[in-house]
Amino acid sequence: MRTRSRSPPLSVQAPVGAGRGRRRARSTKEGAMASPMSAGRFLAVLRAEGATVVEVGDWEHHNRNHVGAWGPVHGVMIHHTVTKGSAATVELCRKGYTDLPGPLCHGVITKDGTVHLVGYGRANHAGLGDDDVLRAVIAEKALPVDNEANTDGNRHFYGFECENLGDGEDPWPAAQLTAIEQVSAAVCRYHGWTERSVIGHLEWQPGKVDPRGFTMAWLRGRIRERLK
Repeated sequence: MRTRSRSPPLSVQAPVGAGRGRRRARSTKEGAMASPMSAGRFLAVLRAEGATVVEVGDWEHHNRNHVGAWGPVHGVMIHHTVTKGSAATVELCRKGYTDLPGPLCHGVITKDGTVHLVGYGRANHAGLGDDDVLRAVIAEKALPVDNEANTDGNRHFYGFECENLGDGEDPWPAAQLTAIEQVSAAVCRYHGWTERSVIGHLEWQPGKVDPRGFTMAWLRGRIRERLK
């Protein structure tokens, strides 16, 4: 999750086989100008992939578009929340806090594997990151080590916050991991991207550690298998 140095940490789905076997859309990365899908389409593709989705309030129009651009989009970013308690986690990701207004992502994935949509459009989740990483995501090549924070990630990434304390000990239930795989594959399938378009916050911004408790290489392997 994107936090400023003085900001406190956040504290306050369906069958695995769903979505398999469908063709991916033609890749748009050659031109590097993928427009974000509509909110309605976003909801539809998540459900088509088998995710259990809950709509929270007026999520379709809750965003930070008034402070910056949203798109072109190039990938999906996965975070952990450093929170405990699903209801409080969803509410905080929807509203944010004083130093970082919400939404803090597009979807919150709780322990039971439910995907709670809290916003759509620009969201305060990625923050500034490494332009070399962004170029690698666009090219779908191996990621370099992130050592700069010079590029606006909120503009270019779909973001999912996953309920977890982020201490390396809080477990990741199977249903939650499946949901992370599903939503990532759903977005990639729509845009014609491969699993290389899915990254963790720790791969984008120096100093970040999320998600902690599994590796992104492992997650990308699951997404690759689902997209076959």
